[in-house]
Amino acid sequence: MAADLDKHVRGIVDGVAYLVLATADPDGRPRTSPVYFSHDGYKDLYWVSSPDAQHSRNIVRDPRVAGVIFDSSVPPGSGASAAYVSGMARQVPDFELEKRCAVAFQRLVGTARAFAPDELRGDAHLRLYVMEVELWEAHLPGVDPDDEEAPETRVEAAPDA
Repeated sequence: MAADLDKHVRGIVDGVAYLVLATADPDGRPRTSPVYFSHDGYKDLYWVSSPDAQHSRNIVRDPRVAGVIFDSSVPPGSGASAAYVSGMARQVPDFELEKRCAVAFQRLVGTARAFAPDELRGDAHLRLYVMEVELWEAHLPGVDPDDEEAPETRVEAAPDA
């Protein structure tokens, strides 16, 4: 089952363009922001944002983040599944941009484009961010091995295995 679950999470992450990123505002309230993302081996998630965006300012203050990736085009009640992720995020510093851009834009979905390092430093209005993944979980609707009445469960996954 674990290998199937890992494959399931890989399918979600590889097929969806947006991560709903959760950060914490200064007063502790949660803030969610959809970001177009890519990944490198399911260990690092990347997105480009303005450093002035509230979620970017939140990351500077508290790098703990979480997110969910799901197919929003699936009709309600059809058993949609999701991949949940948590980890630590940060703005990629200029000295890492060459290395990080080389891997950050290898797996793009849809109409996304790759950014060159020079587009993400200096006077540029966008920066590259990375979440170093600590935990993946799969959302399994209507399946809980410990409680058949439960409507859903989350199970730890290892898509990078």
